[in-house]
Amino acid sequence: MTKASGQQIIMNAKELDRILSRFAYEILERFTNRETLAVVGIQTGGAHLARRLVQKLEVLEKRSFDLGILDITLYRDDLALEKNQPIVRKTDIPFKVTQKEIVLVDDVLYTGRTVRAALDALIDFGRPRVIALAVVVDRGLREFPIRPDFIGKTIQTVPEETVRVKLVEEGEASDRVVIMRRD
Repeated sequence: MTKASGQQIIMNAKELDRILSRFAYEILERFTNRETLAVVGIQTGGAHLARRLVQKLEVLEKRSFDLGILDITLYRDDLALEKNQPIVRKTDIPFKVTQKEIVLVDDVLYTGRTVRAALDALIDFGRPRVIALAVVVDRGLREFPIRPDFIGKTIQTVPEETVRVKLVEEGEASDRVVIMRRD
């Protein structure tokens, strides 16, 4: 772990890539029916990670996999508490969800509220056979009984801290995961 500009770097680009590679192998071990396997990323960080994960799966299996992108903004339970107009991003689920084995991807698991909203949103598209959760960082402090199936790294945090997965797809110079104090 290194410190930079008030941020503690807890994972670099190489470590993040290694985690996604591990996820690909673990997912292929768990879900043997490649025809029903799909990956859905939660906007925004989870969407980028889901795209990378699908690329890794496709290289390993030499076949394509269904990829979906899910925006959960309108499913959030804190929408009424927001002072600013929420930013609604694109949802793109170009396959039938019913009877799929879906790996839902997010960057950081904290309270569980984002995942709860994602489950509600995803189920509006149909009835998957299974939904498994993959997160790069599980920082604990859950408010809902949600547990990931695939975890990159578990860290202990306090509510005054925030964990961010910073990705080149979002304009960063390099991938990294940082922890910092909230203002």
